[in-house]
Amino acid sequence: MNNTYIRVSLPAVCFVWQIAMVILFGVFIRYDEESDEKGWNEFKRSHNITSNIENDFYFRYPSFQDVHVMIFVGFGFLMTFLKRYSFGGVGFNFLIAAFGLQWALLMQGWFHSLNPATGKITIGIESLINADFCCAGSLIAYGALLGKVSPVQTMVLTLFGVTLFAVEEYIILDLLHCRDAGGSMVIHTFGGYYGLAISWVLYRPNLNLSKRLHGSVYHSDVFAMIGTLFLWMFWPSFNSAITNHGAGQHRTVINTYLSLASCVLTTFAISSMGQKKGKLDMVHVQNASLAAGVAMGTSAEFMITPYGSIIVGFCCGIISTFGYLYVTPFLEKRLKLQDTCGIHNLHAVPGMLGGFVGAIVAAAATEDIYGKEGLVETFGLTGKFQNRTMSTQGAYQAAGTCVAIAFGLVGGVCVGFILRFPLWGDAADDFCFDDEAYWEVRLH
Repeated sequence: MNNTYIRVSLPAVCFVWQIAMVILFGVFIRYDEESDEKGWNEFKRSHNITSNIENDFYFRYPSFQDVHVMIFVGFGFLMTFLKRYSFGGVGFNFLIAAFGLQWALLMQGWFHSLNPATGKITIGIESLINADFCCAGSLIAYGALLGKVSPVQTMVLTLFGVTLFAVEEYIILDLLHCRDAGGSMVIHTFGGYYGLAISWVLYRPNLNLSKRLHGSVYHSDVFAMIGTLFLWMFWPSFNSAITNHGAGQHRTVINTYLSLASCVLTTFAISSMGQKKGKLDMVHVQNASLAAGVAMGTSAEFMITPYGSIIVGFCCGIISTFGYLYVTPFLEKRLKLQDTCGIHNLHAVPGMLGGFVGAIVAAAATEDIYGKEGLVETFGLTGKFQNRTMSTQGAYQAAGTCVAIAFGLVGGVCVGFILRFPLWGDAADDFCFDDEAYWEVRLH
C-alpha cells in the first residue's frame, strides 16, 4: 500500500515554489511598453497615436479570454469523465495551470523577450496568451496520467513540462523559424508524446485492481461534455490568438471553424460503425470531435482553402475515433502504455498530422496565391530568412514536428524516471482513479 499522505510534501512544494516565483518575478519581470503607464504615453507620442483603443490589449484580450476559459474550464471539465475522479480532474488541472502559467512567463520570457541591456523580461497581453499555451502542454500530458499520479507529481510534471516546452518552442519557432500559431507541433505533439512517455515509464502492472473505477457514469459523462463544448466553441480563438492582425487572424478562425464542424460528423459515423449494435460512445464524442482543432493548429493560418480545412476535419474524426476504438487498447496490451484520457488519439497523432499538413501547405505556397507581401507576412520571411524558398520552409516545418516528438519522448522518459522515486505520495495500484486518496469526499 503506497502512502498517499501529502500533508508535508504538497504544502512544502506549493509554498516554496510560489515564494520562488515572487523572488524571480521581482528580479526579472516588468510591464511592457503597452501596459506600463509611462511607457504607453511615450509609445503613443512616438507612434503618433491619439487613442488608447490602439493598445494591443483591445485586439488580443477577447482571444485571451477564450483561451483562458479553454485552459481552466475546457480542459478541466473534459477530465471529469471518470466516475470517482472528478475532483482530481478539474482540481489538479487548476493547480497545474495556476503554477504553470507563472513559470511559463519566466521561461518564455528568458527565451523570447529578455532585454539584454536591462536584464529584464517585459510582459503584456500576448505573453499571457503564450503562457496559457505553455500550460496546455503539461495539461495534455496530465491527461495520460489522470487518476494515477499525486498532486506533488503533477507539480513536478509541470515544472519540467513548461521548461521543456520553452526550449522546444524556442528551437522550433526561432531557430528553425517554423510557423505554428495554434500549436499543432509545439503544444499538442509535444504535450501528447511527453505524457505518453511518462505514462510508459510509470507503467502500473496491477492497474486492473482499480478497473471498477476506470470508467464513467451517466452524470460524469455529461460533465465532461461541458468541457468538450467549451473547447469546441473556443478552438477558433485558440488557433488564431497570436496570428497576424488582419487577414491572417480572420482566415485562421474560418479554417478552424469549418474543420471542427466536419470532424463531428465523421466522429459520430465511426463511433456508430465501431459498435456491434451501432450505438454511439460518449468517449468518442467528447474527444475525437476536437481532433480537427488540434490538426489545424499549424495550417489554419495558411491559405489551405475552406474545402481543404473540411478535408482535414473529415480525416481527423475518422483517425481519432479509430484510435479510441482500436489503438488505445492495442497500446495498453502490447506496449504497456496506459493512457487514461486517450491523449494519443486527441493530441499526439492529430498534432503530428497537423505539423505535416502544415509542412505540405507551406511547401505548396506560391506568390500567385498569397501575393509577395502576403508570403513575407504569413511566413515571416524577413531578415535572415528573406531568401528562404517555400519548399525549404515546408522542410523546416516538417523538421519542427520531429523536434516536438523528440522533445516529448526523450523529456517524458527522463521526467518519468524522476517521478518513479517512491517519495511523491502516489496511490497504490488498487487505489487509482479515486478521489478519496487526496480529497475530502462527502458522498451523503
